[in-house]
Amino acid sequence: MNVLLIQKAKKHDKEAFSELMRQQKMSMYKVAKAILKNDEDVADAIQDTILDCWEKIHTLRKNELFKTWLIRILINNCNAIYRQQSKWVSDEELPEEGSVDDSYLSIEWQDMMNCLNEKQRIVVELYYVEQFKVREIAEILHIGQSAVKGRLQAARKRLETYYGVGTYEKRTI
Repeated sequence: MNVLLIQKAKKHDKEAFSELMRQQKMSMYKVAKAILKNDEDVADAIQDTILDCWEKIHTLRKNELFKTWLIRILINNCNAIYRQQSKWVSDEELPEEGSVDDSYLSIEWQDMMNCLNEKQRIVVELYYVEQFKVREIAEILHIGQSAVKGRLQAARKRLETYYGVGTYEKRTI
């Protein structure tokens, strides 16, 4: 993470802030997609997150925790959208959305993520894809490290059962 860009963004340098968001856009998309199933909601959550970050960047205490701070805001926005949707439509009534990327790996990844519940999906995404440590995930989600480890273990067991293969202990997903 470029600390100089963060310092400039905290002074409301639009170009520095835009560059930070550009650097984080794929991470934000993957995390939001793990919570929200369709791309329209993902786009809304990311847009809300960018706006919230711009307005609140002065509250960031430690520049080295920028990504953790950003992802926490994104998760909060995703959860708000998810709660709002569940008031109107149950999960069973939601239509399945097609993947933006039709490559085999993307389809396989979505299939794998769909067999996990929301709590497991977000922990798997943060741990394996975004490479956050268990401690960082616990901070982002406001849960204990043992809860993070438990969710990872439950996700691995679910994947083993679903795919009938060995463990997913290593960061190879």
